[in-house]
Amino acid sequence: LLARLRYLCPTIRLVWADSGYTGTLIDWTRSLFGISIEIVSKLAGQVGFVALPRRWVVERTLAWINQHRRCVRDYERRPEHHEAMVRWAMIHTISKRLTR
Repeated sequence: LLARLRYLCPTIRLVWADSGYTGTLIDWTRSLFGISIEIVSKLAGQVGFVALPRRWVVERTLAWINQHRRCVRDYERRPEHHEAMVRWAMIHTISKRLTR
């Protein structure tokens, strides 16, 4: 995924990730692709729900995608087909937002 990101969007230099991606991935990505990964983790002493910086963007986008029936479950057998459905879902969502 990171190789494809570098190929399709060569200007991207920073990626935000969940705390599950800590470890050697950060150094490997920086050395191989020149992309920095910033881990968005819970705040110290956090109890209950707190909107974390930048993480809400991902959660909101996933919610938009899940409003489309074909993206809710794994209907597609090939990753390329699922990618196309996600593209159609986002095109539909953004075009609705632009034409209001």
